[in-house]
Amino acid sequence: MGPGQGQPQYGGQGYEGQAQGGQPHGGQAQYGGQTPYEGQAQGGQPYGGTPPYGGGPGYGQGSGGYAPPPPPPNTGSTGMLIGMLFAGLAIYSALNLVVGFFLFFAAMGASGSANPFLAAGAVILAAAGLGAGVGLCFVRKTWSRGLGLGLMIGWALWSILSAGICTGLNPSLYG
Repeated sequence: MGPGQGQPQYGGQGYEGQAQGGQPHGGQAQYGGQTPYEGQAQGGQPYGGTPPYGGGPGYGQGSGGYAPPPPPPNTGSTGMLIGMLFAGLAIYSALNLVVGFFLFFAAMGASGSANPFLAAGAVILAAAGLGAGVGLCFVRKTWSRGLGLGLMIGWALWSILSAGICTGLNPSLYG
């Protein structure tokens, strides 16, 4: 091809060293002169027609009537997770209130040191918030994951907002 002659036409003209028949040394073209790209318009398959194996399931013509599987149903699991998260937060808040009052009155009425009562309360609240929360997250159901996360978030929230007084983490309680 010389300069200024445009793009080569595949199949009719050749490169250097090819004869005008499109094949090296002037031989006959395979596939009856049809290149693999010319057959793409016939049935969407190379070299025309349908594939000999009948296609795969759900892949259009020649698929044997199979359709692709439907998408999984939307069960609304995100709403359930968020709802149970707030329920777990409310449950832990109520539990913290009840255990806190019992521990407060037990510590006030103690004749000796109140430290054992406060330590027991801290362990109970941590077990209820963190232990039960982690355990519920391992169940791997939507409602249990939401409830477990809510319990753990409740424990952390009460620990932060009360500076550890409501959950027994504050060291000044034991001094």
